[in-house]
Amino acid sequence: MTADADAADDATAATDDPVGETLTASVIGGTGFTGGELLRLLSGHPNFEVVQATSRSADNMTVGRSHPNLRGLDLRFSDPDELASVDVLFSATPHGVSMGQVDEYFEAADTVVDLSADFRLPEAELYDEWYDGHESPEYLERAEYALPELNRENLAGADLIAGGGCNATATILGLKPLVDAGALDPDTDRVVVDVKVGSSEGGAGGGAASSHPERSGVVRPYAPTSHRHEAEIEAYLGLSVSFTVHAVEMVRGASATCHVFPGEPVSKGDLWGAYRDAYADERFMRIVSGGGGVYRYPEPKAVAGTNYGEVGFELDPGNRRVVVFSAIDNMMKGSAGQAVHAANIALDLPEEAGLEFEGLHPVGSP
Repeated sequence: MTADADAADDATAATDDPVGETLTASVIGGTGFTGGELLRLLSGHPNFEVVQATSRSADNMTVGRSHPNLRGLDLRFSDPDELASVDVLFSATPHGVSMGQVDEYFEAADTVVDLSADFRLPEAELYDEWYDGHESPEYLERAEYALPELNRENLAGADLIAGGGCNATATILGLKPLVDAGALDPDTDRVVVDVKVGSSEGGAGGGAASSHPERSGVVRPYAPTSHRHEAEIEAYLGLSVSFTVHAVEMVRGASATCHVFPGEPVSKGDLWGAYRDAYADERFMRIVSGGGGVYRYPEPKAVAGTNYGEVGFELDPGNRRVVVFSAIDNMMKGSAGQAVHAANIALDLPEEAGLEFEGLHPVGSP
């Protein structure tokens, strides 16, 4: 065969396979809201083939029975005790499950992405303080925090990825530019954070407080102090915050309002410089700060169903205060989207693969 023919064959092969390798994937705990989001994203991902989704309660039932938007997906739930051998395993189980099964996960997969809290804190002592201890502390040093805007350089090649909490994600994205720019002193400056979250944060299991008659119309403080996500903020920003979370009447979304009282004067130009330096090159971050139109500041409704995060700010010089706003979809940027984004980086795939959805407008309550 001639060199020209070889080149032609190579060009044809490249055309036939424009997206590169295909990796097999499984979703453990697939009936929950986050499990459904993972299945949605992975089924539309150019590099993943979903070969297993597990559920004890829905064993052998179709995925579409739990997730009506996925009725076209030809896949049934299987027993989680019989894990398929895959390239990547995504675990969307409740907190406390993955730490007890991580050895089995690695027997089944080369890369494990856990969306619970089981590996997101760097030290076992933090689990003693904020959770109920840790069964597999030897894995904590191996795990990499999934938020790419914070930890991209350490995600490449990682084989254990720990998804961030949605409230912590929204807060970290809002405050990180100020910390990086030196506009916020973690040791001395006061920060008060108020987060509003949708009902999906409580998971598909719900409870008495999540039933529609009880949830509808509320602005309910459900974690006035000592929320567990404070531990993530402290661990990854080195920043202590006064942190409160409210449940509000929306399905998707987390909206953080951070009141920052810097010890040194900060100008509007300083703020724009800090946020542009942090996010100008970030594919999934938008700066929305007091512009024109209806949506002048970050809102969960504007990012519903997407992997985008929005941040904005206002200066209150009379009170020596900076007000920082950030908004995400708690099940996407705060969970499943973040997990897929991190997996893309770890596996050297295009960062935006499977995450290109830009959202809808107009749209109802997220």
